Amino acid sequence: MGDVDVRVGPEPLSFAQVEAVARDGARVALTEESLALVAAAREHIEELSARPTPVYGVSTGFGALATRHIAPELRARLQLNIVRSHAAGSGPEVEREVVRALMLLRLRTLATGRTGVQPVTARTLAALLNAGITPQVFEHGSLGCSGDLAPLAHVALALIGEGSVRDAKGELRPAAEALAEAGIEPVTLGAKEGLALLNGTDGMLGMLVLAIRDLHRLLTAADVAAAMSVEALLGTDRVFAADLQELRPHPGQATSAANLRALLAQSEIMESHRGPDCTRVQDAYSLRCAPQVNGAARDTLAHAEMVAGRELVSAVDNPVVLPDGRVESNGNFHGAPVAYVLDFLAVPAADVASMSERRTDRMLDRARSDGLPAFLADDPGVDSGHMIAQYTQAAIVSDLKRLAVPASADSIPSSAMQEDHVSMGWSAARKLRKAVDGLTQVVAIEILTAARALDLRSPLRPGPATGAVVVRLREAVPPPGPDRYLAPEIAAATRLVRDGSLVAAAEAVTGPLS
Repeated sequence: MGDVDVRVGPEPLSFAQVEAVARDGARVALTEESLALVAAAREHIEELSARPTPVYGVSTGFGALATRHIAPELRARLQLNIVRSHAAGSGPEVEREVVRALMLLRLRTLATGRTGVQPVTARTLAALLNAGITPQVFEHGSLGCSGDLAPLAHVALALIGEGSVRDAKGELRPAAEALAEAGIEPVTLGAKEGLALLNGTDGMLGMLVLAIRDLHRLLTAADVAAAMSVEALLGTDRVFAADLQELRPHPGQATSAANLRALLAQSEIMESHRGPDCTRVQDAYSLRCAPQVNGAARDTLAHAEMVAGRELVSAVDNPVVLPDGRVESNGNFHGAPVAYVLDFLAVPAADVASMSERRTDRMLDRARSDGLPAFLADDPGVDSGHMIAQYTQAAIVSDLKRLAVPASADSIPSSAMQEDHVSMGWSAARKLRKAVDGLTQVVAIEILTAARALDLRSPLRPGPATGAVVVRLREAVPPPGPDRYLAPEIAAATRLVRDGSLVAAAEAVTGPLS
């Protein structure tokens, strides 16, 4: 592709492409096919704009003001006004990766030729992405219907050379100044374009795609953590046998159990208590049922991925330009399909974290840890070991339970009751990002604790796969010893979970885990 990494046309983008542009700064280019479609749709809009008959979004007001016919000489002002007035966000600044995902997904919708924008408008949005210019978007302002209005308006504001942006170096600057430095001409909006730039679910969809990518990696890390804890607590791997899992044929459960079997293979610690001297009848649920919980999370993620895949094929705008030239109003901007799965994913994030915290607590409790020292301390009483690391987990899990309360079950009317039912999908997306971050930290603390417990089982050695995870962790975190400053160790473990290093260490032994 030369210096272009992602070609944007009417066909759907992949999850990996969205992540590459959002997080890695991949460059984009509109395809020739998309530019032809955009130009053809624009011709329809120009023709309708010249007619005396009012057409919603082309020659009328918007929302509750849709009944007002706008005279031709006022339409340019109307497009500026909708962008300026809708750029009414407030609160903390939204992360760069979210804004870039939003921009890319809006660009892809423009590229379908269903919105009626000028080709130069689509090209300019692509130019902003390639220049690393990120409009300043704020936390609050979207009700998820009609799409993510305020966040998209802040992006549109930058397109016309107004508002604030962050340049490629992350410095906050006036949009006009940053565009001029990058050699980008601000757009002069024509009929319908203000609406076309604002009326989509791109923000919530972008956050869903990024969360899906994160959770795929994170649920594999959760299996790694569970395997290490089962091993450290002298649990049994017999319950993870394939024939037992097949009695309840959920795909995610089978995947998780297969991961656990691979991770625990050839473990000296596991072999040490397989004989007749072992009197334990069964393990606690947090060990025995790990595939059922982590697996159900995987199946929920698969459903969310299906919904996101459908959304990536969609062209969300109101009104839309159809191939025969009709411009039709519709309700496709409603964020319910995306909002629901954003909320669904927050539930297993909380539950997987809750089970992880329970295993951590078990390793610290001398009455339940099968011979490990209290709190895994070097000198219990003098040292506290990982006591407060578990407190940190517990605090995060408590937060995750609150974040699992659905946003999409709420609705608040707006626009003089024209928009009388909204999705709250943006809010669902914002809390899911917090949930994913919280789950990452909880899993990291479990791995940190389990690695310490496995070291304390010496001279018995863990399995090759879990042992490789411990070795990788020890490059950033020292082995057990007297109490030391623990927060940097938690942060280091969290980084290694987030960037996939610990899973990669296990996979170097097991081959790819699912």
